[in-house]
Amino acid sequence: MGAEPGRERRRRATEAATRRPRSLRAFVADTTALVLFFTATGVLNERFVSGMSWDEVLHARLLGAALMLPVARPYGLWRDRLMRHARPTRRSRILWDSLALVSFQVPIYAAIIAVSGATGRGLVLGILGATALMLVSGRPYGAFLNWIRRLFGLPPGGEKPMSLQE
Repeated sequence: MGAEPGRERRRRATEAATRRPRSLRAFVADTTALVLFFTATGVLNERFVSGMSWDEVLHARLLGAALMLPVARPYGLWRDRLMRHARPTRRSRILWDSLALVSFQVPIYAAIIAVSGATGRGLVLGILGATALMLVSGRPYGAFLNWIRRLFGLPPGGEKPMSLQE
């Protein structure tokens, strides 16, 4: 009986040690996915929908990349939490992925383009364009995020928080 508490402590220590690298991998995977996907889509929206100059677009993308570092993993967790409500149907997954993306990212995006110089009509058009873009790209981004997570040896999100798996 005396050996049981020692085994239990070692088991918990081993679990904690294996969770830390997974957490780092999850952070890097979610950040990589967010930066790649939204740098490309952000440039298109800022330049061709919002009408920002190339200098403003560059400023917005640099600011956006800096802001993506601290928000990528929280967004991944937010998405995973909302995706637990999705049914296994395509329509349901599209709806929940889009809702997750719009509810988390549009307010952040609005602040980015406002600080970067968008004003008045350009600001409104940029926010509306981003909302439309995120509604349409919610599921493609969710699938891209899951693909990046698989490349990093992580399970896709949405069923339960990745930090609690295994």
